Amino acid sequence: MASKRTFKRHLNEMVFDIVEECFFLQLTDETKIKDTDKLIDEAATFQDDVLSKVYKSKSKKEFSEITVHVNEKAQYFVEKLNKLNK
Repeated sequence: MASKRTFKRHLNEMVFDIVEECFFLQLTDETKIKDTDKLIDEAATFQDDVLSKVYKSKSKKEFSEITVHVNEKAQYFVEKLNKLNK
């Protein structure tokens, strides 16, 4: 299990990558602006929720559950970005 600091760093990097990819899509195809804006908002909200849960977590079990949730959500974001790239 990673430390909370490392976990938060990886979470921030994941969200940054999502936002960066969305901005690239907006620059290359203006018809995708609305969809990418929604995805950016969703990623930012997800980041805020996860960080809140991390700060409140008291045990390793809670932290492990958050980690599993983030990994599942990361897959979700990858699938959403792949759909937008088509």
